[in-house]
Amino acid sequence: QVQLVESGGGLVQAGGSLRLSCAASGRTFSRYPMAWFRQAPGKEREFVAAINWSGSSTYYTDSVKGRFTISRDNAKNTLYLQMNSLKPEDTAAYYCAVPGSSYTSTQAMGRIPMAYWGQGTQVTVSS
Repeated sequence: QVQLVESGGGLVQAGGSLRLSCAASGRTFSRYPMAWFRQAPGKEREFVAAINWSGSSTYYTDSVKGRFTISRDNAKNTLYLQMNSLKPEDTAAYYCAVPGSSYTSTQAMGRIPMAYWGQGTQVTVSS
């Protein structure tokens, strides 16, 4: 049974930092790209960042460029999202996801259906 379990969310003041983790179990995703999405209350889920299988290529939505960094540790089957300079508009539930095909490019990760999703971790940024 495949599981993606996010952790690291919480309440932080604007300008602060958080590091999210996504631990995969049930299978290895070391040859798959992985991504972070988020969903704010009353809004649709949106793409945040993606990383290729080796970590050599990353892709971000414009609103988080320069503030968020996606990374992975394939030996630990874990995905990370370092979030700095957080803003109130970053408040959302954050989800990690993996596509069904290992050939998906990082740029396409926000445009195609994902095969696996975590349960989400809440990030709340106070002003």
